[in-house]
Amino acid sequence: MGISYIYPEFEVIRNTSRCIGCRVCERQCANEVHLFDQELGCMTADDAKCVDCQRCVALCPTRALKIVKNDCSFRENANWQADTIKEIYKQAQSGGVLLSSMGNPKPLPVYWDKILINASQVTNPPIDPLREPMETRVFLGKKPSEITRNPDGTLKTELPPQLELSMPVMFSAMSYGSISYNAHESLARAAQELGIYYNTGEGGLHEDFYCYGDNTVVQIASGRFGVHEEYLSAGAAIEIKMGQGAKPGIGGHLPGAKIVGDVSKTRMIPEGSDAISPAPHHDIYSIEDLRQLVFSLKEATNYKKPIIVKVAAVHNIAAIASGIARSGADIIAIDGFRGGTGAAPTRIRDSVGIPIELALAAVDQRLRDEGIRNNVSLIAGGSIRSASDIVKAIALGADACYIATSALIALGCHLCRTCQTGKCNWGIATQRPELVKRLNPDIGSTRLVNLLTAWRHEIMELMGGMGINSIEALRGNRLMLRGINLTEKELEILGISHAGE
Repeated sequence: MGISYIYPEFEVIRNTSRCIGCRVCERQCANEVHLFDQELGCMTADDAKCVDCQRCVALCPTRALKIVKNDCSFRENANWQADTIKEIYKQAQSGGVLLSSMGNPKPLPVYWDKILINASQVTNPPIDPLREPMETRVFLGKKPSEITRNPDGTLKTELPPQLELSMPVMFSAMSYGSISYNAHESLARAAQELGIYYNTGEGGLHEDFYCYGDNTVVQIASGRFGVHEEYLSAGAAIEIKMGQGAKPGIGGHLPGAKIVGDVSKTRMIPEGSDAISPAPHHDIYSIEDLRQLVFSLKEATNYKKPIIVKVAAVHNIAAIASGIARSGADIIAIDGFRGGTGAAPTRIRDSVGIPIELALAAVDQRLRDEGIRNNVSLIAGGSIRSASDIVKAIALGADACYIATSALIALGCHLCRTCQTGKCNWGIATQRPELVKRLNPDIGSTRLVNLLTAWRHEIMELMGGMGINSIEALRGNRLMLRGINLTEKELEILGISHAGE
């Protein structure tokens, strides 16, 4: 295609006095960056192929390697920045749509970092979570708006189907195909041990994982991949995916190169064929159509499973959520614009959608204003990075949070953002057997359990400092939040006061 015009983004620095020529870097690099030169008798590197996954750096036995950001740059220009120029060069060379992975990296506001948590001192003393009861369990599903009694005067205690979580966290949707068998197994095993749930994504459920059904949310997307009666019956809940935060308004696409073996069987499509989910569900063009699918799924599962509707955070999200709450859905999952994904058009990822913090607060307030907040539970997702993010999300109105990218980081992901190539050196976003085996599910599930166990302790510590002893008492309690470096409009939408007030 002619001249590349783009200088390599990363540079491989090799300390020749430390390098022993063991060729570990060569064997470990799926991108074929490292090569042993027989004539020179030493290792060489093709910098242009490096994605900065850090695999070679981590495994070099003599610490002879490091990857650095290349300092060869274009002339400074506030309007025509280097990334913009490089993207134009790439499209001029390929004629293709730019694809990106793992969420929006732009320096846009992160509202979690502009929200502070209030603490108790004297009149409302803090609680010691090590010595006093602290309830982190949550139940997701419709709740009664009032107390009702049977004819004999006893309380009616029957509830619609609920998901019980030991803590307000779930593993978000990541399909088998976009991530590996071993990654899915790690998530499933961790969810079972923790007493929470993981989401299959839109790729169906591998037959080996039906045993984790009590801790599984099965997803239905527009492509209906892997959807059949046994699949619907296997999970504890069913999620209808209308959109996702990384790419609102468009569908999904798993390249044919990843549709191999069990991925093909699980998705029920031929090997090598692209798995394309259209942007709309072709049977849903209104809330009434959505309601029909919700109740079709309830009928198919004898009204024993909660139905979740997942939507991307967009400018009219409060009105959308109001309609979904009236459609018969039990839970609404809202995915913010910083949500990760295996592959999204770069322009969509960086330009479409709104922050989860603003969307969540707007939805919670709208449902409360309309008197239908108990009709649904709310799950917030889209770059939940820590226990404090979870606490802030719940105080803004969430019942629980979805995590995905942070779970993958716990598994070893280095955010090199090349998931769409299928060459994940850490065995996560790949279907190549020699790479998949690099992720040990025993170790992976243990790391996930460790992460969320630590987060649960931190959640209890944070709630204790606030003088709150249950997630239910924290939900929507915006009095416990304060903003900093926020405009009056932002504070109004979030429904919180400025620090110092």
